[in-house]
Amino acid sequence: MSDATAHADPLEELKNTNTGVENKKMAMWAFLASDCMFFGTLISTHLIYRKIYPTVVDPTEIFSIELTAFSSFILLMSSFLMALTVSAAHKKNMKSVRLFLAGTILFGLIFLGGQVYEFTHFVHEKHLTLSSNVFGSTFFVLTGTHGVHVALGVLWLASWLGVSFTKKFSWINSLDIETAGLYWHFVDIVWIVIFTAVYLVEYI
Repeated sequence: MSDATAHADPLEELKNTNTGVENKKMAMWAFLASDCMFFGTLISTHLIYRKIYPTVVDPTEIFSIELTAFSSFILLMSSFLMALTVSAAHKKNMKSVRLFLAGTILFGLIFLGGQVYEFTHFVHEKHLTLSSNVFGSTFFVLTGTHGVHVALGVLWLASWLGVSFTKKFSWINSLDIETAGLYWHFVDIVWIVIFTAVYLVEYI
């Protein structure tokens, strides 16, 4: 074995020789493309039924735009922290990786807490449920599906935070953290679209 091979970057070995992109990242991009179409269908369904049945409910009397705007800001900041996490991982700065990863997880949990509060308020105070009307059905399916994605992302990041404290962690895992970052950024971008199309549009 030559010295060049012995000291090769282990990340280079993970790259697809045809595309030059790591297999894990390519697989994640493929998944996100399919998930993008899935969310596109849910958002389109909500908007179409909102157009067909415009008087079923007045969302401005139900929504708390201040709470949702705050939750949106928190999720955007979590995306910024996730970018810092990936950067720290590539720089092999373990202290920063753990700090920024913990911050991303915390902000994700705050967002989920706001969504749980919002759903509870809608059900108990506004009597809006999944089966109450077509607006409730499309709204809860869409935002609930996104909430599940956020929850899965939080669990994924929490698992890497835990692994970072064990001997199983290697800097080759920076690719895995970057892949998780792609998923997290996608979830944030989808929420911006949902926030605009489902919430803000009702106040225009």
